[in-house]
This record gives sequence, C-alpha cells and structure tokens, in this order.
Amino acid sequence: ATLGPPEVNITSCPNCINVTIKLPSSHFRDNGKLLSLIDIYEELYYDITLKSLDGEHKRPRQKTTEEVFSTVIEELYPSRNYCVSVLVTASLNKRSIPSPWKCVTADSEARQGYHEVAVAGAVCVSLIIAAILKCVHAAGFLLPKISLPQALV
Repeated sequence: ATLGPPEVNITSCPNCINVTIKLPSSHFRDNGKLLSLIDIYEELYYDITLKSLDGEHKRPRQKTTEEVFSTVIEELYPSRNYCVSVLVTASLNKRSIPSPWKCVTADSEARQGYHEVAVAGAVCVSLIIAAILKCVHAAGFLLPKISLPQALV
C-alpha cells in the first residue's frame, strides 16, 4: 500500500512558519473500524521539504505517534515566501506520495507588533484630543463671544 498524501496546513508567525500535518488515512479495517496509520505502524516518519528563493531544503526526518500534529520551522527571513511539502513514511513502508505544495509568507516580527501599537496609540490620542476640546469648549475658551469694534460691524 502507498502512504499519502498527508493533509498539510501552514500559517505564518514572526520569522517562522507553523506547519500542521494530518496523517493520511489508511484503508485497513479491523472489525469494520477504519484503522489509523498509527494503529498499524505505531510510529511514522515525516520529511518536510521547504522551498524558497534559495531553492529546496530537506529538513531532518522527524518521528510522530500522533494523527494530527504541528511543527514550527524557525529562523526564516521575514516577508519572504516559503512553500512546504510533507512526505510520510513508515519503517516497513517506504512507498508514499508527498503532499501538494502549500505556500505562505513569513511574518516580520516588527511589522505585526508595530501595526497594533500604532493603531492603539492613534485611538488613544484621538480620545484625549476630543476630551480636551470638549473641556475647553465647555469652559468657554473656544469661540468666546468677541465684541467687535463698531467700525467692523
């Protein structure tokens, strides 16, 4: 039997990407119950290939005993596009189909935090200015009743 392809989702984080992997389903049944690949093999290996401007990089092979799991690929360049493909194999079964490529742009650490702070700051400043204007107006300093000289009336 051929394994795969696994289901892969990726999301960006600051200078990294988070890869969520769902193992492919098996076609083996035990008393009518569909067995998972973990039920059959106990542990599986997964290889992640990362593709970017620099080309393709195969990550070190990892082991899993879970149906659905996540891994974070760190130390990436911010604002750069990365694509990921995952291959799942078992010690007794090397035939497998890799997942289709999934792509995302890695976030930059500064940009995300800065944007939120800038918006919050702008809202606070607006509220303070509005409050000051309201007080000044209530105190009669704004638009005071000026008596104009007769010559200008």
